[in-house]
Amino acid sequence: MSSTTVHPDLPVLRRRAVIASTIGTTIEWYDFFLYGTAAALVFPKLFFPGSSNFAGVLESFATLFVGFAARPFGAAIFGHWGDRIGRKATLVATLLLMGGATVLLGLLPSTNSIGIAAPIILVLLRVAQGIGVGGEWGGSVLMSMEWGSAERRGLMASWPQLGVPIGLLLSTGMMKIVGATTSSAAFDSWGWRVPFLASIVLVAIGLYVRFRVSESPEFVQVKKVDKVVRQPLLEVIRKQPMEILTSAFVRLSEQAPFYLFITFVLTYGTKHLHVSKGELLNDTLVAAALGLFSVPFFGHLSDRFGRRTIYGAGIICTAIFAFPYFGLLNTEHSGLILLAIVLSLVFHDMQYGPQAALIAESFGTNLRYTGAGLGYQLASVIAGGPAPLLAALILRRTNSSIGISWYIVGCCVLAFAALILMPHRATGTQPADEGTTHAAAPASDSGSLHNGANA
Repeated sequence: MSSTTVHPDLPVLRRRAVIASTIGTTIEWYDFFLYGTAAALVFPKLFFPGSSNFAGVLESFATLFVGFAARPFGAAIFGHWGDRIGRKATLVATLLLMGGATVLLGLLPSTNSIGIAAPIILVLLRVAQGIGVGGEWGGSVLMSMEWGSAERRGLMASWPQLGVPIGLLLSTGMMKIVGATTSSAAFDSWGWRVPFLASIVLVAIGLYVRFRVSESPEFVQVKKVDKVVRQPLLEVIRKQPMEILTSAFVRLSEQAPFYLFITFVLTYGTKHLHVSKGELLNDTLVAAALGLFSVPFFGHLSDRFGRRTIYGAGIICTAIFAFPYFGLLNTEHSGLILLAIVLSLVFHDMQYGPQAALIAESFGTNLRYTGAGLGYQLASVIAGGPAPLLAALILRRTNSSIGISWYIVGCCVLAFAALILMPHRATGTQPADEGTTHAAAPASDSGSLHNGANA
């Protein structure tokens, strides 16, 4: 909050901002994850029926990648307006864009019905989803974080991150319920559409909540002192390129493995190990449910011991677990498969909890939406999108999971290097582009790998 203004209803406004941010990201990720599940289970046969099983999977995952490639554009577009006119208006726009695209996906005819137009429209709607998610993350995290105190920014910024496990829980649960209540033929024909169409209800709820939230007090202060930047994208690229690049690469160890753990595992388990789709979805539900506690828990720990310390521990754990993960899956034993999926997401949450504050604190308030969003979403192009594709190619070429494990380890090595290279900020200072004082100044670097002290 501003050092000069303390709103009498601060607890209510702060709680409302957290709820609005978390509900919004939940809806966005529900929509985004639905596509990933459908891409693994039904899209190959619906939209690429003339391809072989392997080619159909690759083509389906390629459309998944298109959504990731569009996310940096969403970050740039909505980041520009988020830093120009405010967080609230842009968050309403991203929710409408994402929700509209998802509902239309649920109405999209198959290739057998309308021919080549079906996969083309599929790609266009996926691009719209990617742009929506790309613009959503920065605004939601900042709306929550900028309403919080400097001492609890890790926890405050982690609440919108709960949109990932909640969205995963809801999307997987919906697919599971529909799959259990329809025949296989009915599910492939129309059942898979139900969760997509249900998104319209969630969007209505999200809009109601978001219209009631107040603008971020830190952005209000930026406007008050006339420090709004006219071209935030150009400004942040010119002044803080290292922060953008390290923000992207530090996510390699979180982003790439995550989409192997929740999307590729469905293809690997059903096609390669012949494990039932229902069992894998159940295991994912359990792991996602644990994320409801682990994400804010690790965000809280980052306030106590430092962002870099907790994040670095998550990178190391993910690297160490890369080979045991597939070893447990390959036993085809139900309990060990569950253990593999649960642990994989716990190690992911060690990074995802403190990640929002780690990245957002690298940028000043007047460039934060654009800079943090751009760095965060660039990881979608270099990590999240290619991961299922590369894993499918490695498995096809080697008929073994060993190469995929090495791929995870390589991502972790690069991420750890980026974490070390991330520019540090001295305690109590603002980045050069800030141009204003605001709120309690962001926690500087929020800890280091060397001493773990929280700034």
